[in-house]
This record gives sequence, structure tokens and C-alpha cells, in this order.
Amino acid sequence: MAEKDEMDLRQDNPGRAWYVIHTYSGYENKVKANLERLIHTANMGNMIFNVVVPVEDEVEIKDGKKKVVPRKVFPGYVLVDMIVDEHSWYVVRNTTGVTGFVGSEKHPIPLTDAEAKRILKSMGEEQEHKPELDVAVGDVVRINSGVFENYTGTVSEIDTEKARLKVIVEETPIELGFDQVETL
Repeated sequence: MAEKDEMDLRQDNPGRAWYVIHTYSGYENKVKANLERLIHTANMGNMIFNVVVPVEDEVEIKDGKKKVVPRKVFPGYVLVDMIVDEHSWYVVRNTTGVTGFVGSEKHPIPLTDAEAKRILKSMGEEQEHKPELDVAVGDVVRINSGVFENYTGTVSEIDTEKARLKVIVEETPIELGFDQVETL
């Protein structure tokens, strides 16, 4: 993600940061899948934004053939981009396979922006995939997460650079991510 966009996201969500969670050894991908499922089922998309198992591609030579295999950079750890409050902390902490946050028991310590960028850049994920949405101003969309879940509204603004849009629901403007709406 470009630095300006990252700064804008952090300003929009001042408590948002990357945190490191410890998992049972070998459970990193299961924890990622469990958290992604919980983000959807527990409507946590506005608090937990991204879950990453840090991996790097490594070239392995076996029987004289080169093979690129992913290698976990930090075995036993998963990165979570989130806003920590009591509820989001509880959801992540009680996910199957998670043993805890890095930091004190009740106060996880976030990575610095520089640390997070370095790790994501080494994985080739520094630029976050921006979801696409085939929608235009004036289109009606259904909100699929958050307080206004299952409400419909009319798109009034679209910011493709930030993957955000403004939707008018019952005369109230609401800013949402592309992943929080579906077209009708």
C-alpha cells in the first residue's frame, strides 16, 4: 500500500495497527482461516481488517529440479491488522489455535509502521490488494457487515484509490469499504 494511503487509513482509524499473535506450532494457516471466518460471522470487518501469515518464497532443489516453496518467516506467529478493543481482543484471543498476543496479557503491543512495512514488503505484499467493485454513483447496494448490515442504500461517492465509497442509507451518509457492500 502506498505510504499516503497507509497514513490516510491510520488517520481514519487512529487505533488501527498491526499486531502479532502467537499460535500453536504449525497452526498458522488454520488460525488465519479461523480468524477470516470469524471476521465475517462475528461482523468484525470494521475492527479486524487483514490477517497475514508471513512467508517468503524459497528455492529448493530436489532431484536436480528447482522448486519454489513458501517458507514461514516467523513460525508460530500471525500478523493481524486491527483496532484493539475489548471485543476484538476477545475474538482474536479466543480463536482456536491462538495462544496470545505479543505484549502483556491484556495490552498487546502493536508493530511500528516501519516494522509492519518491512515485513509486508519482504513478502511482496506491501501494496495491499484493493478489492474491486463494479458500481457507479447512483447505484443501489446492500451493506453486508457492520451496524447497517442488510440495509440498502444509494452510492453517492466512490474512492477507488482507497477502496471506499459513501452510501446514503435513510438520508444518512455512511463511509464503507468495497468489501462491506454488494451490488444489487
